Formats: sequence, structure tokens, C-alpha cells
Amino acid sequence: MGVNIDHVATIREARKTVEPDPVWAAAIAELAGADQITCHLREDRRHVSDRDVEVLRRTVRSKLNLELAVAEEIVSSALRIKPDMATVVPEKREEVTTEGGLDAAGSVARVTEVTKALRGAGIVVSLFIDPERGQIEASRAAGADAVELHTGRYAEASTPDETKVELAKLCSATDFARELGLDVHAGHGLTYLNVRPVAEIAGLGELNIGHSIIARAVLVGLDRAVREMKALIA
Repeated sequence: MGVNIDHVATIREARKTVEPDPVWAAAIAELAGADQITCHLREDRRHVSDRDVEVLRRTVRSKLNLELAVAEEIVSSALRIKPDMATVVPEKREEVTTEGGLDAAGSVARVTEVTKALRGAGIVVSLFIDPERGQIEASRAAGADAVELHTGRYAEASTPDETKVELAKLCSATDFARELGLDVHAGHGLTYLNVRPVAEIAGLGELNIGHSIIARAVLVGLDRAVREMKALIA
């Protein structure tokens, strides 16, 4: 289970102050059982800052997963900081949160270039994509170690039938990616109410969850929120 601490930084930046510190949040999450700390260094630095990532690199004792766009500046930061894993995501300045998967198939040359550079620095590379065969094939062609399946459509499904269809897509995509030799992760929109069916997908090795955990932590505390999500996944 990866805990995304971006939303802790978002609360801090709402007041342009020094608290809550996402570095402290990462430490609490690890003590509560997080297997990985995930954060997204955006081009506009709207939440997580360069300082945050640098300190996290020195203090995280599990694994540090850095989400990043293919922008040259951000890739250079990743090569300098050297997270354990880099997850390449799409990024739009105007979006509230990531709206869909990376179009690896439509930008395979640049994605391949970034993947090669990151892997050359000893960083495991995952591509955040929609659960589609073409995107999975492109991810394999680009040299990625893993794919993270975008679970947004599953999370936003409004009927039981629609949920079943989207879950089936995630299952099929997981099987196909593993056939191609890719590790498979998943995330986006997962909550305490919908995570279990995804966690039960055979072959799925990692879930990254942020907003739901931090939202619950506001009410019950971060330690308890992380432990409760870990129990559901387990």
C-alpha cells in the first residue's frame, strides 16, 4: 500500500504556511504500516515542493514513489533526487487532480526517452495509464518496469452493472500486463468503500491511495486512517 501525501501539502499551501508538514505525515504513515510513500512534484509546485521531495528522500524508510510529468525540469529533478520509483503521469495546469491515464501510445518517443533516462539512474519506472491494451503495449515498448492502472472510471461508476464492467477491465488489463512481463499497480479514486474488489484482483501488486486516507485522517487521525485502509487491502 502506497500512501500519497500530496493532500497534506495541499492543506499547508492553502494558508502558505509550514504546517502540516508532509514529511511528518510520511513518517506517521510508515509507522502505521504504509509500504510506500507517494508524492507528485508538479510543474507549478501547487502542493509538494522541491524541499519536500528532497527531505522525503532522506527520511523515508520504506520506498519513495515520485509521480512526475515528462517535462524536462521535473525529470532532471528526479534524476538528481533518485526516488526508488518514478511513476510517469499526464499533467495539465488547469486540472484539479489527474484526470486520466498517460497517453503512452501517442507519445511513445518522449516516454521512451524519459523511461530510459530514469532506469539508467537506477530508478524503477511505472507508467500511469488507462486499463487499455494499446496503452499497456506502448508501456512495454517504452521500456517501463510497471504500469499503474487508472481506476477513476471504476471509482466513478454510478451503477452496480457499470462498476462490474469497469472492474472487469481492470482484471483483464492486469492479466495482459503481466503476460507482457510488467508489474501492475493501481490507483485513483479508491476509497474505504470501493477498494476491496480492486485489492482482490489477482496479480495486482500495489495500490496508491491519497485523498481518501487524508480525508479520513482529518476526522480520526492519520495513524488510524492508514491502519484501517491497510486492513481493508489485506
